[in-house]
Amino acid sequence: MGAAGASTPLVCQPPATVGILGGMGPAAGADFVRLFVEACTDVLQACGRPVTDQAYPEHWLAQVPVPDRSSALRQPDGAARPLEAMKQAAARLGALGARTLAIACNTAHAWHGELQASFPDLEVLHGVREVAADLARRGVPEAGLLATEGTYASRLYQDAFADAGLRCHLPLPHERQRLMDGIYRGVKAGDLVCARRAFEDVAVALAQRHGCATLVMGCTEIPLALQAAGAAAELRLVDPARVIARALALRAYRASGTPNAWNEAPLPVPHRRRLLSN
Repeated sequence: MGAAGASTPLVCQPPATVGILGGMGPAAGADFVRLFVEACTDVLQACGRPVTDQAYPEHWLAQVPVPDRSSALRQPDGAARPLEAMKQAAARLGALGARTLAIACNTAHAWHGELQASFPDLEVLHGVREVAADLARRGVPEAGLLATEGTYASRLYQDAFADAGLRCHLPLPHERQRLMDGIYRGVKAGDLVCARRAFEDVAVALAQRHGCATLVMGCTEIPLALQAAGAAAELRLVDPARVIARALALRAYRASGTPNAWNEAPLPVPHRRRLLSN
């Protein structure tokens, strides 16, 4: 998170209630709440407001058992199942007073349009577009994508990147399977060592093949195991959950003046020769 520029501080309003669609998976939803609270702290500091318990917005996490998104996208008759669960959770969050919702799952954004249309009085953040816009604003022309098969198949990031004028590099088929193994047999099964090895192998191979140092961790469970250390030390790892959490925090405080006030520097560029020689 960037610091606020002194000459153009954020202007914030009293916080509004927001909601988080979680449960996809549960650890990722819980971690998103942590990122959201961190983002709220940054907003308060950027607004020049005291950071107190009472300054944080009311926020609700709907940690519901949503059917597997990647499996649903592969089944002709399964696409409605995640949407129905998300609609039920969104309705509960709206009843609790939330006016803006964030989806703590990348693949679930395949149903963003239907979810938003079902709740015209709520703003459902499109997290993938937020990520593409954030990279474009930071001057990043291209990035590799680590994600689920469902996210690749739905072209969520490919289309959002193209709309933002960015190039999106994808892993090879066998590398995608390695990612899925890391997600399901690794993070979801509680084996973070297995997950880290799988994610690092694909991340390094993708970066070397395209000479691309920036990688988007397009599944909320990948950042739980993959860090910019070890084999991935020369990579710039972008966590969409952080970007989406900040967008939700800005909505909660109805902040204005955001682009200049955050005063974020472009992402640092690792030494390409060293990257390609790994």
